[in-house]
Amino acid sequence: MSGDEKRWFVIHTYSGYEERVKKNLEQRIKFMDSEGEISQVVIPTEDEIEVRSGKRQTVTRKILPGYVLVQMKLSDQSWNIVRNTPGVTGFVGGGGKPSPLQEEEVGKILKQMETETPKVKVSFRQGESVRVTDGPFSDFVGTVDELNPQKGKIKVLLSLFGHETPVELDILQVERL
Repeated sequence: MSGDEKRWFVIHTYSGYEERVKKNLEQRIKFMDSEGEISQVVIPTEDEIEVRSGKRQTVTRKILPGYVLVQMKLSDQSWNIVRNTPGVTGFVGGGGKPSPLQEEEVGKILKQMETETPKVKVSFRQGESVRVTDGPFSDFVGTVDELNPQKGKIKVLLSLFGHETPVELDILQVERL
């Protein structure tokens, strides 16, 4: 196994051990003086806005639970350092040999992590009944008509003056019945 350039690899970890694996691996890299071979250890995460008990909360969610990205030159030494880190179950790749990620795949994951505005967690489905919790239509009950998770908007059909009227709201202004 040899490689002159650093590539991104995916390692599989025990579920929930991603932070521990990152810390252990970074310590092993320092201890074994391998900074030249293994340069970055990344847990892909993104911020998401959730509503819990009527309050907005920003939570960090793992994009790839159970996986950690490692940028390294593939050699017997770097492979052994990563493979023998506690909590690591193996590399992702076929035939026992790690397969590097394509640059565009890594780019997408890193770009997703860098977005400055947190995504709004959308847990509604079209046709579902919801209650408006905020704004001029507070306490109205309606049906989800359309979802726009990218903009954090939801279109709800409300019964106004005996007619079903579509009203666009912020996703955080409604709750499931």
